[in-house]
Amino acid sequence: MKVYLDHNASTPLHPDVLAAMLPYLSERFGNPSSVHGWGREARQALEAARQAVARALGATDQASIVFTGSGTEADNLALRGVLEAQRERGRHLIVSAVEHHAVLHTAEHLARQGWEVTRLRVDSGGLLDPDDVRRAIRADTILVSLMHSNNETGVLFPIREAARVCRERGVLFHTDAIQSFGKLPVDVEALDVDLLSISGHKIRGPKGIGALYIRHGTKMLPLLTGGWQERSRRGGTENVAGAVGLARAAELMREGLEETGGRMAELRDRLESGLLVAIPEVRRNGHPTVRLPQTSSLAFPGTEAESLILALDLCGIGVSSGAACSSGSPEASHVLTAMGLPHDRVQGSVRFSLGRETTGEEIDCVLETLPPIVERMRRASGWRPGRERGEE
Repeated sequence: MKVYLDHNASTPLHPDVLAAMLPYLSERFGNPSSVHGWGREARQALEAARQAVARALGATDQASIVFTGSGTEADNLALRGVLEAQRERGRHLIVSAVEHHAVLHTAEHLARQGWEVTRLRVDSGGLLDPDDVRRAIRADTILVSLMHSNNETGVLFPIREAARVCRERGVLFHTDAIQSFGKLPVDVEALDVDLLSISGHKIRGPKGIGALYIRHGTKMLPLLTGGWQERSRRGGTENVAGAVGLARAAELMREGLEETGGRMAELRDRLESGLLVAIPEVRRNGHPTVRLPQTSSLAFPGTEAESLILALDLCGIGVSSGAACSSGSPEASHVLTAMGLPHDRVQGSVRFSLGRETTGEEIDCVLETLPPIVERMRRASGWRPGRERGEE
């Protein structure tokens, strides 16, 4: 049996999404900037997609949606675009220590360009205190960027509370909702954010398309300069087929969102409880309840995550050790390290992320397959129970 439990990395393309995209990959090939019939047809599809994405995000103005080439580009546009446009007001940016690298590496680049960056800490459960946001804001703070949910642990941040703090202090607020969109209700008005990033391939849409919500009146400069596309906020001919696919995926993910989330949470809990019983000293990483309904980060002390992943892959089971873009990196997870977890636990941590297609039979397959793999690896490494706690 093939079991795919890496939906936080990417999701399978929904058949309805592919069907919606196909005409714009074939006979409806016009450039949406052209004024003739082929161009107008493409423009109409693009604007209909923009309206659908705005509706899925609870945005009242479809013009607030800018299509990008990825979630990473959306994050970059939010940070670089806002800071460059408002550098006369200050040069201070606030992020958390557990952000996706699309934000953290961008913040590091900005720091090398002279911006001051504050990285907020999280506790051992991966939670962030909104009061830390309040304390970190300075007179020269321009932007706060905090993820809605963590891509490795699924832990949720108090976005509404943090956004309220920023609103009170006149500071712009961006949230990376790339992992939460499609798994939880995401409403820009309810969250009260100024900017919000999403990505197509996380919600059974296509790769190569993302979007950034920009609240009306937010000053920013384009990341990509060129033509007047996307109301001069993102130069380059628009990916019409990708936008249509993202829009259709956004419409589909709204159907039965609460029911689907409940079902995935049940399967996730079944996976966790089964592994906690079958394998000694398994540890859950992150808060047990304040998290996405389908994400589980578990530590298997006495093993190496990469070896576990490869062993499971040989059995037809796909999981990961964290963000897909970090695969192959020799560095330990920056998320788990920032949570203060011991090295042995960080090195042996695996992420299981379920999807709408995940079945109980697939969970049972993992429960049957994984325990003997862990036992074999621990025996080979000479690991003994209690080592993580310093016991003999």
